[in-house]
Amino acid sequence: MNLLVKTAIICLISFLSFQTQAQETFTMTVKVEEADNNDGHIFVALYDSESGFLSQPFKASKSTIKNKACTISFENIPAGTYAVSIFHDENDNGKLDTAMFGIPKEDYGCSNGATGFMGPPEWDDAKFELKENKSITISL
Repeated sequence: MNLLVKTAIICLISFLSFQTQAQETFTMTVKVEEADNNDGHIFVALYDSESGFLSQPFKASKSTIKNKACTISFENIPAGTYAVSIFHDENDNGKLDTAMFGIPKEDYGCSNGATGFMGPPEWDDAKFELKENKSITISL
């Protein structure tokens, strides 16, 4: 086999293996509504696993609030199972303030309207499948 044919075969194999490794990605948009006011920021976290839910976000962002609402988009997100949590950091200290027993003093929410009973929301209640561009709305 001559060098030109070998080179063409190697290039074709490389191209095909790259194509099988390429993964389709999507945009995940989170709309937050009904904040109490325009003070502080809204923090939004996107989680990609149950083990990291509410502790290790896959992606995170914060947004200013206008008209008691905001929108944040995460781009280039691979298909998979995700959950979203948000909180309104009214005093702008960069964290969700809590009272006695860890009860949040600032508004928060999760995808699917998930709420916890005597604790934080559960992954199974908040998770959703991302297999196309998706937009969700969370009301505080």
